[in-house]
Amino acid sequence: MRQFLNYLVILGSVFVCLLLLPLRLSGMELLGIAPHWTVIWIVSWSVKRTVFAGAIAGLTLGMLQDAMTGNSPTHMIPLLVVGVLTAQLQKERFLREDFISIALIVFVMVIIGETITAVQYTFQGVRTFDHVWQHYQQITLTSAILSSLWAPVVYYPLNIWWQQIKNS
Repeated sequence: MRQFLNYLVILGSVFVCLLLLPLRLSGMELLGIAPHWTVIWIVSWSVKRTVFAGAIAGLTLGMLQDAMTGNSPTHMIPLLVVGVLTAQLQKERFLREDFISIALIVFVMVIIGETITAVQYTFQGVRTFDHVWQHYQQITLTSAILSSLWAPVVYYPLNIWWQQIKNS
Protein backbone atom coordinates (compact mmCIF):
# COMPACT_ATOMS: atom_id res chain seq x y z
CA MET A 1 0.00 0.00 0.00
CA ARG A 2 2.82 2.41 0.91
CA GLN A 3 4.58 1.69 -2.38
CA PHE A 4 1.38 2.38 -4.31
CA LEU A 5 1.00 5.67 -2.42
CA ASN A 6 4.61 6.52 -3.26
CA TYR A 7 3.93 5.98 -6.97
CA LEU A 8 0.87 8.18 -6.64
CA VAL A 9 2.92 10.96 -5.05
CA ILE A 10 5.56 10.69 -7.76
CA LEU A 11 3.03 10.75 -10.60
CA GLY A 12 0.98 13.48 -8.92
CA SER A 13 4.00 15.73 -8.40
CA VAL A 14 5.14 15.22 -12.01
CA PHE A 15 1.62 16.01 -13.21
CA VAL A 16 1.47 19.21 -11.13
CA CYS A 17 4.88 20.34 -12.40
CA LEU A 18 3.83 19.69 -16.00
CA LEU A 19 0.59 21.62 -15.46
CA LEU A 20 2.52 24.56 -14.00
CA LEU A 21 4.81 24.84 -17.05
CA PRO A 22 2.44 26.81 -19.31
CA LEU A 23 0.87 28.85 -16.49
CA ARG A 24 1.91 32.45 -16.02
CA LEU A 25 0.49 33.25 -12.62
CA SER A 26 1.10 36.59 -10.97
CA GLY A 27 4.11 36.34 -8.69
CA MET A 28 5.42 33.27 -10.51
CA GLU A 29 6.70 35.00 -13.59
CA LEU A 30 9.11 37.73 -14.49
CA LEU A 31 9.30 39.30 -17.96
CA GLY A 32 6.88 36.63 -19.20
CA ILE A 33 9.22 33.84 -18.11
CA ALA A 34 8.16 31.24 -15.54
CA PRO A 35 10.17 28.79 -13.43
CA HIS A 36 11.39 25.64 -15.13
CA TRP A 37 9.27 23.21 -13.10
CA THR A 38 10.55 20.08 -14.81
CA VAL A 39 14.15 20.93 -13.98
CA ILE A 40 13.14 21.58 -10.37
CA TRP A 41 11.43 18.17 -10.19
CA ILE A 42 14.33 16.33 -11.82
CA VAL A 43 16.85 17.92 -9.45
CA SER A 44 14.60 17.02 -6.49
CA TRP A 45 14.40 13.42 -7.73
CA SER A 46 17.99 12.92 -8.89
CA VAL A 47 19.75 14.42 -5.90
CA LYS A 48 19.37 11.17 -3.94
CA ARG A 49 19.23 8.69 -6.79
CA THR A 50 21.57 6.89 -9.16
CA VAL A 51 22.75 8.31 -12.47
CA PHE A 52 20.53 5.80 -14.27
CA ALA A 53 17.44 6.90 -12.30
CA GLY A 54 18.26 10.55 -13.03
CA ALA A 55 18.65 9.77 -16.73
CA ILE A 56 15.33 7.89 -16.88
CA ALA A 57 13.56 10.74 -15.07
CA GLY A 58 15.08 13.28 -17.47
CA LEU A 59 14.09 11.28 -20.55
CA THR A 60 10.59 10.65 -19.26
CA LEU A 61 9.88 14.27 -18.34
CA GLY A 62 11.52 15.36 -21.60
CA MET A 63 9.14 13.17 -23.60
CA LEU A 64 6.16 14.43 -21.61
CA GLN A 65 7.19 18.05 -22.12
CA ASP A 66 7.78 17.41 -25.83
CA ALA A 67 4.27 15.96 -26.02
CA MET A 68 2.91 19.16 -24.50
CA THR A 69 4.93 21.67 -26.52
CA GLY A 70 6.16 20.02 -29.67
CA ASN A 71 9.49 18.35 -30.11
CA SER A 72 11.51 20.97 -31.92
CA PRO A 73 13.84 21.46 -30.17
CA THR A 74 13.53 18.44 -27.96
CA HIS A 75 13.41 18.76 -24.18
CA MET A 76 14.72 15.23 -23.72
CA ILE A 77 18.39 16.12 -24.20
CA PRO A 78 18.60 18.99 -21.69
CA LEU A 79 16.50 17.17 -19.08
CA LEU A 80 18.55 13.98 -19.53
CA VAL A 81 21.74 15.98 -18.95
CA VAL A 82 20.20 17.65 -15.88
CA GLY A 83 19.21 14.29 -14.38
CA VAL A 84 22.60 12.71 -15.01
CA LEU A 85 24.63 15.66 -13.74
CA THR A 86 22.53 16.08 -10.60
CA ALA A 87 22.80 12.39 -9.73
CA GLN A 88 26.53 12.53 -10.44
CA LEU A 89 26.89 15.37 -7.92
CA GLN A 90 25.41 13.11 -5.24
CA LYS A 91 27.59 10.19 -6.27
CA GLU A 92 30.69 12.35 -5.96
CA ARG A 93 29.46 13.70 -2.58
CA PHE A 94 29.76 17.32 -3.67
CA LEU A 95 26.54 18.47 -2.13
CA ARG A 96 24.89 18.94 1.19
CA GLU A 97 21.16 18.62 1.22
CA ASP A 98 19.76 21.93 2.26
CA PHE A 99 17.67 24.56 0.55
CA ILE A 100 20.63 26.68 -0.49
CA SER A 101 22.40 23.73 -2.13
CA ILE A 102 19.25 22.64 -3.94
CA ALA A 103 18.55 26.21 -5.10
CA LEU A 104 22.12 26.54 -6.36
CA ILE A 105 21.95 23.20 -8.18
CA VAL A 106 18.64 24.18 -9.79
CA PHE A 107 20.13 27.55 -10.82
CA VAL A 108 23.10 25.89 -12.54
CA MET A 109 21.01 23.11 -14.10
CA VAL A 110 18.55 25.60 -15.62
CA ILE A 111 21.49 27.44 -17.17
CA ILE A 112 22.85 24.16 -18.57
CA GLY A 113 19.43 23.10 -19.87
CA GLU A 114 18.68 26.46 -21.49
CA THR A 115 22.13 26.49 -23.10
CA ILE A 116 21.50 23.08 -24.65
CA THR A 117 18.13 24.30 -25.92
CA ALA A 118 19.71 27.44 -27.41
CA VAL A 119 22.35 25.33 -29.16
CA GLN A 120 19.59 23.13 -30.59
CA TYR A 121 17.77 26.19 -31.94
CA THR A 122 21.00 27.40 -33.54
CA PHE A 123 21.86 24.05 -35.16
CA GLN A 124 18.34 23.46 -36.42
CA GLY A 125 18.36 26.80 -38.19
CA VAL A 126 14.92 27.55 -36.76
CA ARG A 127 16.16 30.99 -35.84
CA THR A 128 19.31 32.89 -36.68
CA PHE A 129 22.30 32.69 -34.39
CA ASP A 130 22.00 36.38 -33.52
CA HIS A 131 18.30 36.06 -32.64
CA VAL A 132 18.85 33.03 -30.39
CA TRP A 133 21.79 34.42 -28.47
CA GLN A 134 20.23 37.88 -28.20
CA HIS A 135 17.38 36.45 -26.10
CA TYR A 136 19.37 33.64 -24.50
CA GLN A 137 20.84 35.68 -21.64
CA GLN A 138 17.57 37.22 -20.53
CA ILE A 139 15.60 33.97 -20.75
CA THR A 140 18.30 31.88 -19.06
CA LEU A 141 19.06 34.22 -16.19
CA THR A 142 15.41 34.98 -15.46
CA SER A 143 14.41 31.32 -15.59
CA ALA A 144 17.37 30.27 -13.43
CA ILE A 145 16.61 32.88 -10.76
CA LEU A 146 12.90 32.07 -10.62
CA SER A 147 13.48 28.32 -10.66
CA SER A 148 16.00 28.46 -7.85
CA LEU A 149 13.64 30.58 -5.76
CA TRP A 150 10.74 28.16 -6.28
CA ALA A 151 12.83 24.97 -5.91
CA PRO A 152 12.14 24.51 -2.17
CA VAL A 153 8.39 24.45 -2.86
CA VAL A 154 8.85 21.22 -4.79
CA TYR A 155 11.92 19.80 -3.06
CA TYR A 156 10.90 20.15 0.58
CA PRO A 157 7.62 18.16 0.58
CA LEU A 158 8.99 15.51 -1.79
CA ASN A 159 12.15 15.14 0.27
CA ILE A 160 10.16 14.68 3.49
CA TRP A 161 7.93 12.10 1.79
CA TRP A 162 10.86 10.14 0.33
CA GLN A 163 12.65 10.21 3.70
CA GLN A 164 9.57 8.71 5.34
CA ILE A 165 9.35 6.03 2.66
CA LYS A 166 13.04 5.22 3.08
CA ASN A 167 12.80 5.03 6.86
CA SER A 168 9.73 2.78 6.91
